[in-house]
Amino acid sequence: MHIPDRGLLEWLDDPSTERGLYYADSGDSWNFWSYRDLTDLVLRTAAALQAGGVRPGDVVALVQRSSPGFVAGFFGALAAGATPCSIAPPFAFQRADDYEKHAAHLFATAQPRFTISDDESLERIRKVTATAGLDEPVVFEHLIDGVEPLERPLPLPETALLQFTSGSSGFSRGVRISSRALQDNLTGMRRWLEWKPEHPCSSWLPVHHDMGLIGCLLNFIVTGCDGWMMQPDDFIRSPLRFLRCLSDRRIVRTAMPNFALAYIQRRVKPAALEGFRFDALQSLIIGAERISPQVLTDFHALLEPYGLRRDALLPAYGGAEATLAVTGLPLREGWSAHTPDDATAESFGGAPVVGCGRPLEGRTVRIVSEDGEELPDRSVGEIVVTGVSIASGYVGDPGSASGTSLGQELKTGDAGFLHDGQLFVIGRLGDGLKVNGRMVFAESLETMLHERGIPERCLAVLLGHREGVPTGVAVFGGVQPGWRTIAHEVFTEWLGDAELLTVELPRGGIAVTSSGKPRRRVIWSALCAGKLPAEAKPLVADPVAEPAAEPVA
Repeated sequence: MHIPDRGLLEWLDDPSTERGLYYADSGDSWNFWSYRDLTDLVLRTAAALQAGGVRPGDVVALVQRSSPGFVAGFFGALAAGATPCSIAPPFAFQRADDYEKHAAHLFATAQPRFTISDDESLERIRKVTATAGLDEPVVFEHLIDGVEPLERPLPLPETALLQFTSGSSGFSRGVRISSRALQDNLTGMRRWLEWKPEHPCSSWLPVHHDMGLIGCLLNFIVTGCDGWMMQPDDFIRSPLRFLRCLSDRRIVRTAMPNFALAYIQRRVKPAALEGFRFDALQSLIIGAERISPQVLTDFHALLEPYGLRRDALLPAYGGAEATLAVTGLPLREGWSAHTPDDATAESFGGAPVVGCGRPLEGRTVRIVSEDGEELPDRSVGEIVVTGVSIASGYVGDPGSASGTSLGQELKTGDAGFLHDGQLFVIGRLGDGLKVNGRMVFAESLETMLHERGIPERCLAVLLGHREGVPTGVAVFGGVQPGWRTIAHEVFTEWLGDAELLTVELPRGGIAVTSSGKPRRRVIWSALCAGKLPAEAKPLVADPVAEPAAEPVA
């Protein structure tokens, strides 16, 4: 099936009055914005940015929730010839001091000429921009008040997006995405998914994260389909409402990470799904973190009685430095899980790894050794990507902590293997420990611990050498009885003679990225510097309660 290219601003030429974006309100209704209405908002924003001194090539920072104003800010910046940069609003962070430190780094890197905020974020962002010596942020509604729309968009900027990495391996890094790369990635995704304007879609993912921004919102708009939009915290409060949207609106495409599938299973009981229908869903894209075969199996078992097909679950792989999508499972194929060859199968616990599909059009994936030699099928090495949508480079100091590097090719810093042309992703190369000649990965241990009952987001595994000693650390957020025993059993089995430690933080105390991944290297650095809020202690099993003594007759 041929899916044509569509320019990033082509939708502005003849916008639909019938299709558009539906935003969930605080009740059970939705607010509709047609693409015609959004076009007017975009061109008014472009005119306002020009009047505010924004010139072609400038960066426009957006600190907004998913909203019509965010759409107008993003495409309005492009229409003014500027580069949009979406920065996580404060709601994405649990602690104020974490947010301000994070945002200060992003603003210092991006150096925006103009900042658009929503009311909710204004005061916090005002402090950050003042400290950085930048102009005050402007609330979107004030920005466009009384402004006439720009007659026509300016030419696209060379850099169409300044996207920040998740920061799971340290500070987030600014990645320059060219207009060509962004358009090619959107086109590649539409062709992979056979995406048509008549396919309604839905998303609750945050628009500061590339999966929510590029994978969902930008694809919805450039394709011209109806998009049903929820906030991330709406989903957390009521995953059932999101499932009701999929059912009632006959949604064809959506996306979410592995943890969200597990969250739905914990929060939604089969009885609550009576009358729901998921037979219209053709693709539920799963990415952003390692995917558990057990989670996929259990999620399908929950929704299969209501029409969800197994082949609608589409694992994928990508990252900010690749604009977004690198590989994806083809429609109607059905996901699979495999292990590499016998020499490396035990490097990550020996459990099967979910396949993340095949390279999208115009992309190539290789697996290489530490020496850069290309490895054969089913051998574990570093994932290296080349192709049409590799980022142009980093902004400012790229750093090196994450293990990812950009050049003629993208060295991802991720470990994986190929099998029959499909990519199987294991985890970060830097978040591992060599034990008895085999590499054990933190993400693999986390997967085992989750499968044994420790919920996601309540645990982070750290692996490395502390004061020259191989060390494994279980960081708990709100530890519960039995969790130490589970962690001790798994660590003892897989980490050999390594020192085993635990750090027990309050619930919600594990430092995470804006997309919810544990910031392992940041936590590791704080541990080694003695700056964690809790002391590292030896990891031991929970004591077994002594049986009550028999009463004396």
